[in-house]
Amino acid sequence: MESARNILFLGGPTCSGKSELAIALAERFDAEIVGADSRQIYRDMPIGTAAPTADQRARVPHHLVAFLDPSERYNAARYAADATAAVTAIVARRRRAIVCGGTGFYLRALAGDVTLAAERDDAVRARLAREAHVHPPEVLHDWLAALDPPRARALAPSDAYRIVRALEIALSRSVTSGNANPQPPTLRASGFVPFKIVLDIPTIDLESRIEARTDAMLASGIVEEAERIGASAVAADAVGYPQIFAYLRGFSSQRELRASLARATRRYAKRQRTWFRSEPGVRYAAPGDVAGIVARELGW
Repeated sequence: MESARNILFLGGPTCSGKSELAIALAERFDAEIVGADSRQIYRDMPIGTAAPTADQRARVPHHLVAFLDPSERYNAARYAADATAAVTAIVARRRRAIVCGGTGFYLRALAGDVTLAAERDDAVRARLAREAHVHPPEVLHDWLAALDPPRARALAPSDAYRIVRALEIALSRSVTSGNANPQPPTLRASGFVPFKIVLDIPTIDLESRIEARTDAMLASGIVEEAERIGASAVAADAVGYPQIFAYLRGFSSQRELRASLARATRRYAKRQRTWFRSEPGVRYAAPGDVAGIVARELGW
């Protein structure tokens, strides 16, 4: 298969240097970048999401970055469809594609390594929100077991978030024709081959980068950025924003805000690392080794 149909996935925890490395690789290998970050998709949040700068995006074309209003909802199924279309268009231009980001579920969905449901039913979602407010997750889990036993067996009875989402899918299907909903397009289904690399960064170095980024975000005006977005925006649950809104309500001092921002980022990085350890087909590599691996194993 021609090398252009090999799609590089570059993942890793926040502050690991993914964006800078992806740009260097894109310039070296004549590639374009497709974002895989569930918060960098939003406009007007460049500081809090550490989105690629205007200068970086001028150097290399970026797709699915800063294109959505912070009030809009988005999901992995929509991402898989949008990103597959972006990759297809890049390859049609006879260029290579690098998918870069830290949202592991987006990467997994795009590759085709997870079953997705494209449907969204606002009425069903509202009903389930009311049910979840009244009933404990174990009751909802029993309900799911009656509708979709295999999915229920795969979820812990205490996992309220995933149980509610699974119920939404099952109930949405029950009010349609009864046929399985079509899966959104993925790279594998479209004939592409994802090659997944996760950056291997020593913990001490990552923590140092997190501290430096925290100071840089505060100096760049993240507090004012959060005020502009507002606490009611869909995107306002981005890492660090809840801590800023607490500060703005008078619940913390500037010093406490700085500490809480760094702590929230460290915890997020830890969750990302945990996710990537379970990601199928991943190769870990130091940042300095990635270009050689790509050239040697992908033929770029």
